[in-house]
Amino acid sequence: MRVRVVASVIRRDHRLLLCRRPAHKRHGGLWEFPGGKVEPGESAFHAAARELREELGVTVTAVGPVELAIEDPGSHFVIEFLPVEIEGEPACLEHEQIAWVSEAELLALPLAPSDRRYALHRLGRTEAS
Repeated sequence: MRVRVVASVIRRDHRLLLCRRPAHKRHGGLWEFPGGKVEPGESAFHAAARELREELGVTVTAVGPVELAIEDPGSHFVIEFLPVEIEGEPACLEHEQIAWVSEAELLALPLAPSDRRYALHRLGRTEAS
């Protein structure tokens, strides 16, 4: 059975919010868009609101439609990347580090595999280009 995961694409001042995964977790030390599992019966909005409150201490004000859904290799997760608007200043509550990066800087960071695929999609590139 597939488990939905929301990955929140948060923009501020032409930059995107990325978080570095804790070393002890799957893909530890790699960067990702923040988010988490969607609980049964939960909407993408409510999942993003719950996860971002727990991970970053922010309030979600809006969630847009899914931009890309990726079956995460080696897991039962389907990661849905969607635009999210927040209020508040993100705090590093669960990750090792957070950073605001420009789109040009995205691929310079070691991204988790599905987040890298999304970044390539967002930039209109393929792995080979």
